[in-house]
Amino acid sequence: MTRRSIGVIMNGVTGRMGYRQHLVRSILAIRAQGGVELADGTRIQVEPLLVGRSEAKLRDIAEQHGLDRWTTDVDAALSDPDMQIYFDAQLTSVRETSIVKAIEAGKHIYTEKPIAESVEAALNLARRANQAGVKNGVVHDKLYLPGLVKLRRLIDSGFFGRILSVRGEFGYWVFEGDWQSAQRPSWNYRKEDGGGIVSDMFCHWDYVLTNLFGRVEAVTARAVTHIPQRWDEQGKPYDATADDAAYGIFELDGGIVAQLNSSWCVRVHRDELVEFQVDGTEGSAVAGLHNCVAQHRGATPRPVWNPDLVETEPFRDQWQDVPANTDVDNGFKAQWEEFIRHVVEDGPHPYDFLAGARGVRLAEAGLESSAEGKRIALPELTL
Repeated sequence: MTRRSIGVIMNGVTGRMGYRQHLVRSILAIRAQGGVELADGTRIQVEPLLVGRSEAKLRDIAEQHGLDRWTTDVDAALSDPDMQIYFDAQLTSVRETSIVKAIEAGKHIYTEKPIAESVEAALNLARRANQAGVKNGVVHDKLYLPGLVKLRRLIDSGFFGRILSVRGEFGYWVFEGDWQSAQRPSWNYRKEDGGGIVSDMFCHWDYVLTNLFGRVEAVTARAVTHIPQRWDEQGKPYDATADDAAYGIFELDGGIVAQLNSSWCVRVHRDELVEFQVDGTEGSAVAGLHNCVAQHRGATPRPVWNPDLVETEPFRDQWQDVPANTDVDNGFKAQWEEFIRHVVEDGPHPYDFLAGARGVRLAEAGLESSAEGKRIALPELTL
């Protein structure tokens, strides 16, 4: 079997997402399986070049995983002709500058979201990439979750009839850092460093809602900082200046209404850390990261409000599991493979910089809605 290779600059692998999801569970997993299989049956192997600010951390990661290429000099990496793809998992506040350099170097670009700190900056990146003729993509990992894959199958089958509404709950309690260490880095809670749950999660909600249900036409949101003080990685207190919870109503094409709560200040009383309930005229479903249950119109019980009687049958027992029917790989890895096929053989990959800009716009609109206390309409976004 013929094998080729493609070089991938990986900037930001010393961070949590860059290391866990993109290096270990995606690129190294792809290398372990012998590369990405292409349409003609051949395979292309990935050759990573690790980039970051800490020489010591990069050396440790490289040694741990048997890699021999790493550098703290992103300009030198971008000048390497063996590297065809640039990947960015840095802080949002420094991402735009690096992506511009990658475009000017003629690299194809795949990046974490948000792709920039503002809509105009995101659109500028999309225009620059298109003018330079470089292929570009933004991480849309939630669409590859097993639970949402099952949900998409229900939607495609017409199971719901006319979809009426979507209700979503995302989040968990992130420890403040005083008596237990926080599960997320401290920059997430500083607005000046690009933190905030709206800028983080609304980018996700845009592509989830758009790709499963319909384009987001308007948003009404309330963003808050429930916990104003946290403790950083060194155990020092700091002011939490970014929003740590957001409550939003999203109006979708076709009259669908979505209500999504996002919070790092909520204790979990549900089956998974994120769940979406979809209600339609013919049926309903609840999907999480892995599981999905459904209830068809013909199997819907007849609830009756009677506070004097204790329910004898748990409502959760009245739903049916939706089977997987196929193996679902790690979502980050699956999208990496799609993007590599897009670069090598022009395979489909609709999740480009313009799609990323739409996510940034929804985050901006959510913050504007919260600050001004009003509904924000969202016209179609184009280049």
